[in-house]
Amino acid sequence: MSSVVKVASQENHEESNNERLDLIHHMDPIATDMLLPNETFLEAAISLKDQVVEVTRKRDGNMGTGIDPTVYTGLLGTAFTCLRSYEVTGNEQDLLSCSEIVDKCSVSACASSRSITFLCGRGGLYALGAVAANYKGDHQRRDFFLNLFLEVAQERALPIGPEEGGFGMSYELLYGRAGFLWAALFINKHLGEGTLPSDLLMPVVDAVLAGGRAGASDNAACPLMYRWHGTRYWGAANGLAGVLQVLLHFPLSKEDVEDVKATLRYMMSNRFPRSGNYPSSEGNPRDKLVQWSHGATGMAITLCKASEVFPNAREFRDAAIEAGEVVWKNGLVKKVGLADGLAGNAYAFLSLYRLTGEIIYEERAKAFASFLYHNAIELVNIGHARGADHAYSLFQGLAGTACLWFDLLKPESSRFPGYEL
Repeated sequence: MSSVVKVASQENHEESNNERLDLIHHMDPIATDMLLPNETFLEAAISLKDQVVEVTRKRDGNMGTGIDPTVYTGLLGTAFTCLRSYEVTGNEQDLLSCSEIVDKCSVSACASSRSITFLCGRGGLYALGAVAANYKGDHQRRDFFLNLFLEVAQERALPIGPEEGGFGMSYELLYGRAGFLWAALFINKHLGEGTLPSDLLMPVVDAVLAGGRAGASDNAACPLMYRWHGTRYWGAANGLAGVLQVLLHFPLSKEDVEDVKATLRYMMSNRFPRSGNYPSSEGNPRDKLVQWSHGATGMAITLCKASEVFPNAREFRDAAIEAGEVVWKNGLVKKVGLADGLAGNAYAFLSLYRLTGEIIYEERAKAFASFLYHNAIELVNIGHARGADHAYSLFQGLAGTACLWFDLLKPESSRFPGYEL
């Protein structure tokens, strides 16, 4: 197994990578690989998690305080993977590793990160620190990280709406207010509802809604819209799908609910008519990306959540299933990661499995995961031919694959890391 996931040296020729890419992209995952048993996924997940820990610790250990402390591409992604492993296996060493990594990241994150989100900022550091400490029964350390998170929550820009000049902080998942709110939801899920009270979080929710309405003021058909670096993105990472995914976890007024629903309907009605895929941004005619960051994958997961929240609105369930079909028909993408690769696309099927209970979606997730088991080395060579800095990261590398394999052991409890709760 370990040979499957070793990253090739940078001496690989790009020409041969392109040849392998063409071969891989057109393979049928079910016809190519028999679906692997859970025992194999468990063994593979543990082996890959251990390799992720070894490689990222060694890499970042040589960088001193200049490490990447984020969950998205950095060392905290390894901590998240260890936490996921502990939740599945009960291995105390994983919990210890998670806590040690959080402590290592603390100095670097506090010194360098202005972001306060889960995936790309201090919100992820403090949330993971509090949850890991709580699992260990270390209440003093848990409260230490909770207090740090509460300090972050005092950021003045968080609850300020556009009518008060609140455009200084973005709204999206990776770097904006939705990402802060997701970190808070993660804490409340693991430590108990009300750990972070609603009177702290709802003003931020209100600001996100107000910002969306202001951003959509020139489009009567779409009640909510957000810009990131001037572009109206639709995807999970920096756009509408990610913001809506977070809003769907909060108690909303009737008006707010109708705006969320109408925004989803607007996106559904503006899919590419031929493929059924979703644009990466407002008005973008390029129908190419089918991944979590952009396109049908992230939308399938958000629509599954909408169907859960609004069970009587059959249109969201149908649209989620249709988005899943886009992911399946698009086939095997070029990379391994959660953000733009096979691991992320497999999670769309796990979301659909939880929504529908239909075994076909579990089998599709296992088909992608089985293909990763046998072909991860090829995908890593292709995706990181010019450097392996992120080859073991959570969202752009192999750590996300380890999480996927762990989640396949109990697909009814699976959750896309950093996106589903």
